[in-house]
Amino acid sequence: MTQRLRVLRPDSIRIKILVLAVIATLLPSVGMAWISYLENKRALEDKATEELLSVSVQTARELDLWAKNLRYELRVFASSYEVTENLDGGGSSNTRRRVTDYLTSVSERTTDYDALLILAANGQLVASSGERPTAVELPEDWRAQLRTEDLVAGAPYWDATGEHPEMLVAVPILAGERVLGTIAAEVSLLGLAETLKDFAPGDTGLASLLTADGGLIVTSAGGSAEAMQLRYAPDTIQSQLVNDGNPIEFTDVTGQRVLGSMRRVPGLDWIVVAALPSDEVYGRLARMRMVTLSIVAGTLLVAAVLGYALGLVIVRPLDRLTSAASKVAAGNLDVDVVATKGGEVGYLTEVFRDMVARLRSSRVELERLSVTDPLTGLDNRRRMMEALQNEVLRSRRLDHVFSVVMADVDHFKSYNDMHGHPAGDEALKCVATVLREVSRDVDLVARYGGEEFFVLLPETPADAAAEMIKRARALLAKHRPSAGAVTLSFGLAAYPKHGDSGEALIQAADAALYEAKRSGRDRVVVARSAERAKAVRGSSSG
Repeated sequence: MTQRLRVLRPDSIRIKILVLAVIATLLPSVGMAWISYLENKRALEDKATEELLSVSVQTARELDLWAKNLRYELRVFASSYEVTENLDGGGSSNTRRRVTDYLTSVSERTTDYDALLILAANGQLVASSGERPTAVELPEDWRAQLRTEDLVAGAPYWDATGEHPEMLVAVPILAGERVLGTIAAEVSLLGLAETLKDFAPGDTGLASLLTADGGLIVTSAGGSAEAMQLRYAPDTIQSQLVNDGNPIEFTDVTGQRVLGSMRRVPGLDWIVVAALPSDEVYGRLARMRMVTLSIVAGTLLVAAVLGYALGLVIVRPLDRLTSAASKVAAGNLDVDVVATKGGEVGYLTEVFRDMVARLRSSRVELERLSVTDPLTGLDNRRRMMEALQNEVLRSRRLDHVFSVVMADVDHFKSYNDMHGHPAGDEALKCVATVLREVSRDVDLVARYGGEEFFVLLPETPADAAAEMIKRARALLAKHRPSAGAVTLSFGLAAYPKHGDSGEALIQAADAALYEAKRSGRDRVVVARSAERAKAVRGSSSG
């Protein structure tokens, strides 16, 4: 806790670096964020303007193509032989029936027309593909228009029976230069809603179709009889058309403020409106402002984190050295200070690491000496007892077997008295070498004490241990010490047959060893049982 408070002091290196990083980041980031906001605002407005202009132009072009296709189809129908010949032949019932059959067949092949009508030159209805209408919704001067134009369009209206918007269009039926009559079609405008939907701008924008006086026909959201009663203000339409369709902000037919563009449809006396709600356009700017503020806050946070991290980079090596020195002073050499490259701190860290490595190496050597017999280089009795106890626990857990062997140099005291202690030491080293050579890497060979040796053979039954002893005796006979040959007496015990603990196995092997010595030495005796080993050991001591 004291160290943490020391780090948070105003005069600490970390706090100073943190403040410097925040100030160095705050000034340029705020300036860049403000410039970026202004540029993005301009770009967003330009994008909305460009999108609205593109939508209005493309929609007007698409509707012009629709009108041209409609004119072309009606002119094809009007030039049909069934129409011209029968209409020119008079108004007999036979003629009406043939024309009606033709109109019905055409109407059945296409779904674009609710009905097809044939009008005589005087305006009288000659034939119809559907029910005969009571009135034909064409402009009052439609006859005069047909003399100068090849397509006459009536005012759009809502068809209550079909529940969709429609209008009546007509083209003249000609026989050379003579006008025989008119073919008219009731065209559903519901398909135009799908066309407008494909071009609707933005996420919530609308593409709308208006009559020349601003009456709403249909929008990309659909249409209704009530919607067709709505109408734009004349000054709104005039200002837009005078402005050549450049987007401006105005109020639409529902009273909502929008940014929109209006454009006339070339082939029809209609107007296309592409509009985005002002909330959507300028709502993006509000979101952009929040994003900009978030970026600035995030930049400050990153700067603070980097400043704090930089403080750690500078101060942490010193903290690590202080902490490591405290642990070494307490006797813990298992410390590893991360190397710091370059500078005075790096040099100090390297010196400290070298010092700790030397201390650790010295301790390892001391530990090795504490468990090693200095004369033979074998494990000593302390290490042997630890290994034996661990093997008992392991074999008990896994239900495995192992063997232990006690070996003693025969008549070693006499050998020592006769040849001297250096020769005795040489004999012990020779025995140690032989036992190491015949044992495996997993086996443990230790000097039990004096001229006694101990061998631990994991995962080894008694008969396999006896084979190892046999090899040891043969090898010892070949490698004699320079002062004279020596022999060994062996006592062999196996877990768990001769004992289920380390002490019991040592007693059993020791009893077998004494029995080997009593029986004449230079031989191997296998322990009989734990109880028998105790009895033999007791009688030998007596």
